[in-house]
Amino acid sequence: MTTTATASTSAVPVGPGLSMFDPIFVGIDEFGQPVYITLAYRNLLAGGEPGGGKSGLLNCIAAHAALSVDSRLVLLDGKLVELGQWEDCADAFIGPDITEALTVLRRLQVVMNNRYAWLRAHGRRKLTALDGLSVITVLVDEIAFYSATVGSKQEQEEFVALLRDLVARGRAAGIPVVAATQRPSFDIIPTSLRDLFGYRAAFRCTTPNSSNIVLGHGWAEQGYSATDIQPTNQGAAYLIAEGGVPRRIKVAYLSDTQIAGIADYAAWIRRPGALTTPDSAPVELGVAA
Repeated sequence: MTTTATASTSAVPVGPGLSMFDPIFVGIDEFGQPVYITLAYRNLLAGGEPGGGKSGLLNCIAAHAALSVDSRLVLLDGKLVELGQWEDCADAFIGPDITEALTVLRRLQVVMNNRYAWLRAHGRRKLTALDGLSVITVLVDEIAFYSATVGSKQEQEEFVALLRDLVARGRAAGIPVVAATQRPSFDIIPTSLRDLFGYRAAFRCTTPNSSNIVLGHGWAEQGYSATDIQPTNQGAAYLIAEGGVPRRIKVAYLSDTQIAGIADYAAWIRRPGALTTPDSAPVELGVAA
């Protein structure tokens, strides 16, 4: 008599596929109510001092994107470790190499232009979930590393220009950008770039001016200042999303172990022959739509 061993699935969080067009859970508000954001047609900027919880927000979004059947990930992480656990789920993972970062951003620009050409040919203004094209979610951990630290002045300026173009035009083409910085200053986040982000999250800041740089001028004077957040209250932030008024939230926290489990499962469902959308086969982020 022979028996067949059955692999345990207790660690596999099997469930229905998510979509980037679904609301993304990011935490709770001060009344304990869940907070969701819909990112498909928005961009999000997170700023605040080191250790405030920005990476926690990025990881929440990365987890949803990795588990979404209609999403592709592009990750830029100068430290390699904040988003590094999602590398196997990503089409592109860029570390401390501004040349590679510029190459990928240029390719994304080509993809964006091709998608707009497709929309124009079909008399449309934006992609929808019914089009069968993946949402390419771009996560940038620490804008300042690429815009003010590494590379030449010319390369830094090109990075900012490409990122601004992607933030300005990528939404309707299904290419949202989520960017974070621990240096909320005008040289890192000029007003012309900040105002392109529909969603903004200010984690603890040391000055009202830094809070205003993230949220927008005048919010600190109206009582919405991230300087009020205690240093020990990591993950707390003022979020501007739907409604247009800052909302005090506590970002959901994923431990390294939880991230590793989710990332492992997400990489498994993204393997060749698994759940796919029509354009989800890996490409070199070139001219493919």
